[in-house]
Amino acid sequence: MIRDVTDRNFAREVEQASMPVLVEFWQPGCGHCLALLKQLEQLQQEAASAVTIVKMNVQENFQIPAELEISSLPALALFERGEFVRFIGGIGRKEEIRKQLGLS
Repeated sequence: MIRDVTDRNFAREVEQASMPVLVEFWQPGCGHCLALLKQLEQLQQEAASAVTIVKMNVQENFQIPAELEISSLPALALFERGEFVRFIGGIGRKEEIRKQLGLS
């Protein structure tokens, strides 16, 4: 199961992580968000030693999504060594996300 992160624990969970972190920004009721979450759960099982995957509900957390200027959902953001690197494309397909992360 993919852990939730919040504005309050984002620094500890993402910015201080020792490995790359992929964050899904989502909201309840978003069908594409839920479909992507299923793909990410499968990817997490396969790539747990290379990347940490977490999710952030944008209806409950406003600070981090605002800082990253999240304007559409779902959105995937990659962080390495505590810094935002880039948004990941290929949303909805585990294989494409793997490729974008360089895990293929």
